[in-house]
Amino acid sequence: MLCLLFSGALCFASSEARTENENGEAGAPIEVIERASHGGSERGSTIQASIDGHYLTVTFTQDIGTLTMELDKASGPVIFSFQAVTPDSFGFYLNQTGDYIITFTLANGDEYYGEFTITD
Repeated sequence: MLCLLFSGALCFASSEARTENENGEAGAPIEVIERASHGGSERGSTIQASIDGHYLTVTFTQDIGTLTMELDKASGPVIFSFQAVTPDSFGFYLNQTGDYIITFTLANGDEYYGEFTITD
């Protein structure tokens, strides 16, 4: 039980350390752009994404229902796709450099995306 508790605390501390750069500032924000709207209210402002080195953080500040997140390399296939329930936060470590596109598709069909680049 102690090992499980210790490993959980270590993972939490590691993820907290990655959310700020060496100057104590959060990572560079990723602009979330509306791609398709089906008559509902604009929800892009409730999606906050940032990149800090190789660490991508996505936060949903309001309940916008269940949505699908899909991460693609600009020059390749989908890296991952999964459903998320909001509000929540997610962190991802991306080990490859390059250009990426993250797409958020809401249950009503509205679609938002953000583009970013990871360099060494």
